[in-house]
Amino acid sequence: MKKNKARLFHTLGALVDEYILSCEPVSSRILNEKYMADISSATLRLDLLKLEQQNFISQPHTSAGRIPTIAGYRRYLDYIQPEHKNVRYERMDTLRELLVRNYKDTPRALHFIMQMLAHETDQLSFVAEPEVSNGYLSRLEVFSIGEQKLLFLVSLDSGLDKTVIMKCDYDINEAQLRKLVRYLNDELVGQRVYEIANKVLVDMRESRQNESDLLSNFLAELHKAFIEISDFFIHYDGSIKFLEQPEFDSKESILNFMNMIQRQDVLLNSMRSNDEGKVNILMGEDFIDPKWHDFALIYGKYEVFGIPGYLGVLTPLRTEYRKWIPLIRDVTNTITQTTKKGMVVPKWSRNE
Repeated sequence: MKKNKARLFHTLGALVDEYILSCEPVSSRILNEKYMADISSATLRLDLLKLEQQNFISQPHTSAGRIPTIAGYRRYLDYIQPEHKNVRYERMDTLRELLVRNYKDTPRALHFIMQMLAHETDQLSFVAEPEVSNGYLSRLEVFSIGEQKLLFLVSLDSGLDKTVIMKCDYDINEAQLRKLVRYLNDELVGQRVYEIANKVLVDMRESRQNESDLLSNFLAELHKAFIEISDFFIHYDGSIKFLEQPEFDSKESILNFMNMIQRQDVLLNSMRSNDEGKVNILMGEDFIDPKWHDFALIYGKYEVFGIPGYLGVLTPLRTEYRKWIPLIRDVTNTITQTTKKGMVVPKWSRNE
């Protein structure tokens, strides 16, 4: 990168950092005194003008300093991205212990993790997990509906029915299907869906690896079906403290934020559409409603035994991206790695 361009983005980074800290338009004098003492004031003013012309910053009033725009925040995120690899959070060992200690109740562990995020960030934290996770299986039915296609009907104790069609690459006749379904109802009915998908079916597949290919293949299809039926539901956690931020000084901004968190369908679709397998940040035009453009959603994807979920924070645009991005990255990675097949169950428990 050319020297002048590097200095320009360094100026933008300093301006965004100062605005995040002060929540006040940033003057060239402040930048000169706190961040860029080796740059002449004339050069700095010229760089600020260039950044304004590129729509990275704006000036709310003629005599005021500058604030970052949506485009400026996005360029800032690119600017700080290389630094994330040098940031690690020490509490991940505690988080692993929490997951292992609650291996029989992973939703409970996720709730504690969500509380930890809210406490750590002073923002509104959330976990998006399958909505049917806490339901109990009352009946499983499977129908052959065509060549190598099976329809799975999962009925819950709440009366809710979920169906999914799976394509299988093996042959199974009606007698075999009835026998397998009868066996699985005996094994699974009365158990919580989350446990069936996250532990029971995993254990059944592992313990029957050397048995018939038909049973092994069918268990694999059933596991996929349980993952497929899992709709998401967002759980929020946060103290009233996050509303003390200057961005929530007006009734209008609070109502816009409340409207945003109530539109779970929109938020989930936005997260799925922008799921790039890392920590993602949604802001500005990423949201369909212009009233949400003052906020940001920082989230990552985790997996528990192959079942995905999302975890993160909802914040004003002006937030500590340098801290929250590595934090959410480490939390989601720790959940995924700790709950991989065979990892979450303590060794001593296997002989109980």
